[in-house]
Amino acid sequence: MPRATLVFLCVLHLNTVSGCELFGRFDMPSLFHHGDIMIGGIFPVFNKEQFCNFINFFRFDLRAFRWTQVMIFAIEEINKDPALLPNISLGYRILNSCASPTNSLAVAGTLGPFQVPIVSYFSTCACLSDRAKYPTFFRTIPSDYFQAKALAALVKHFGWQWIGAIQSDNDYGRNGILSFTEEVKKLGVCIAFVGTILRTYSMDKILDVVEMIRRSTVKVILAFVPEGDFYPLMKEVVKQNITGIQWIASEAWITAARPSTPEIYQAFGGALGFVVQKMAMPKLKPFLTNINPYTDPSAAFVKDFWEIMVGCRPVLPEEHRMDKICTGNETLLNSQHAFFDVTQLRVTYNVYKAVYAIAHALHQLIFCKPAGQKPVRPCLNVSEIQSLIIFKGSCNSHSVFLSAGAADCTPCPQEYWSNERKDECIPKTTEFLRYHEPMGIALTVVSLLGASLSLVTMMVFIHYRETPVIKASNSELSCFLLFSLFLCFLCPLTFMGRPTVWTCMLRHTAFGVTFALCISCVLGKTIVVVTAFKATIPGNKVAGKFGPAQQRIIVCSCTMIQILICVLWLKFKPPFPDMVFRYSNKKIVLECNTGSEAAFYAVLGYIGILAIVCLVLAFLARKLPDNFNEAKFITFSMLIFCAVWITFIPAYISSPGKFTVAVEIFAILSSAFGLLSSIFAPKCYIILVKPEKNTKKHVMGINGIQKNLIF
Repeated sequence: MPRATLVFLCVLHLNTVSGCELFGRFDMPSLFHHGDIMIGGIFPVFNKEQFCNFINFFRFDLRAFRWTQVMIFAIEEINKDPALLPNISLGYRILNSCASPTNSLAVAGTLGPFQVPIVSYFSTCACLSDRAKYPTFFRTIPSDYFQAKALAALVKHFGWQWIGAIQSDNDYGRNGILSFTEEVKKLGVCIAFVGTILRTYSMDKILDVVEMIRRSTVKVILAFVPEGDFYPLMKEVVKQNITGIQWIASEAWITAARPSTPEIYQAFGGALGFVVQKMAMPKLKPFLTNINPYTDPSAAFVKDFWEIMVGCRPVLPEEHRMDKICTGNETLLNSQHAFFDVTQLRVTYNVYKAVYAIAHALHQLIFCKPAGQKPVRPCLNVSEIQSLIIFKGSCNSHSVFLSAGAADCTPCPQEYWSNERKDECIPKTTEFLRYHEPMGIALTVVSLLGASLSLVTMMVFIHYRETPVIKASNSELSCFLLFSLFLCFLCPLTFMGRPTVWTCMLRHTAFGVTFALCISCVLGKTIVVVTAFKATIPGNKVAGKFGPAQQRIIVCSCTMIQILICVLWLKFKPPFPDMVFRYSNKKIVLECNTGSEAAFYAVLGYIGILAIVCLVLAFLARKLPDNFNEAKFITFSMLIFCAVWITFIPAYISSPGKFTVAVEIFAILSSAFGLLSSIFAPKCYIILVKPEKNTKKHVMGINGIQKNLIF
């Protein structure tokens, strides 16, 4: 149903406001009954239609009239219930919107400047789910967001790939087709055309859409349109004998009466769509059959209803008409009209639920018990309830009414949020990366896999340490590097689970130190490669000056600098567990606050400096012979490492909640696997798969440069 028709029920506040002047009365025809608290209803009892392209007339809508009667029936039922709103009577004022946005807005404007709670029984537009724009809007019918998904699934089920669409020129039609289009595009379905119609459109515009349908080759058309807006097009489709089309209907017309008439059925029979849930209301039938224009001669809409049902016009004291006059003996008790069929009520039952939703919400505001029993808290008088009604609609998701008679919202504690009734603060759910959730399990498995591969590679290197390939790759530094990679792969395990003081301090410092050790080992290997290259130059003795002792000094000193940074970080502004509320009103994200952003980026920056130095040195030594070019492997590994951590920073900043931790873990694992595969995979391949190449002759190559690498 279009948002613009504003079919809804709302709580009316009848007290006058001091300082205001009444300029006039709102005298639209209405059904009225006074009560302590008034509930307003707006229904499209008369629908404006066009005939012969220029004559406007109003059609009485029996279905909408039944909605008005169900609202009255529900209110009378509630007033008779001693357990619901005791000692408080509900009244009503029911108005006709004529299915016009202008009329609906005019009626809504009479409710005053307050944000009055509105409960809709037929407004399905997904746009109304925006709580920021419509904080006081509620409904007893699902959003079109779900209907669009269901309709797209229906199209997929039948394998339709080329379809047309018709939308009403209002929020209902436009938003419905937009949501549907977004869903079917994911399925590869193409929409040939989108026609736009409205009940007040000129016949020329209607004929343009009919011509679009007639010329198109599509055999399936979705009509996301209310019945009243669709009917003029239906008549033209039948008139021009356009058949052979499979129509898909939105909920607004799939169960309407006119598409099932013999005239319209010949073109629209067999339409598919999703209907509103049905419900039987046996107690309603006696109420409907007792409708009588003589009970309350001033009641709006009843005379028109009576004339349709019994075929005559009741004569009332103030009227003198020449139409067919009723005798006064007519009755509806034995009528077989579909109006009295209460076994398959859909929207009608939504109206019933909407009234009860309002009643129960009002009941929650007072918590009064029957006389003779001690109330849960002091009962409120009617004026206090009316005050609460006005202000409760504007309470946000962090505030509730906790005290009787309060005219404002009471904030919930930061770790809580308010329930739907705004009468209780409930704990927010906590979110962090858990070991047992799918993402946590996947990251744990990958982490343990990397650690295992590092250990296996280390065992291979130890076992084959006397072979030329291992000697040429510097077995001591290689084992140091593999041990540091083993620690790097285990680091992600400290990032998962509920953050604590110790895990927060451990995860960042362990990550910083292990990666500093890792890159320091790579730096040592790079310097060895460079000095070996320089040693081939006659008279250069630099290789002899950079032996195992100097390599250990490089590794230890570079790692100690990172340890010093981490010690200063932990001493002055250590990481700590933190609760983050900005991602959602209903959940708390538990994460480790870095304590000092400067220290965190200093740790990352230092690792980055080591990586860049390695990359530059390895690039300078890239011209070593191809038989065993350690520099190429180091260059490639550093390129992967730098690429991963450059992309990490924007991803880390923009990722919400636990995904921030997942991004950091992914960066750690990716860079560690890059180092392991780039530096050690080629050597393991020669050792295990191509042992014939694991010879001194092959490793030394033609220039004898690698000889300087063997220790």
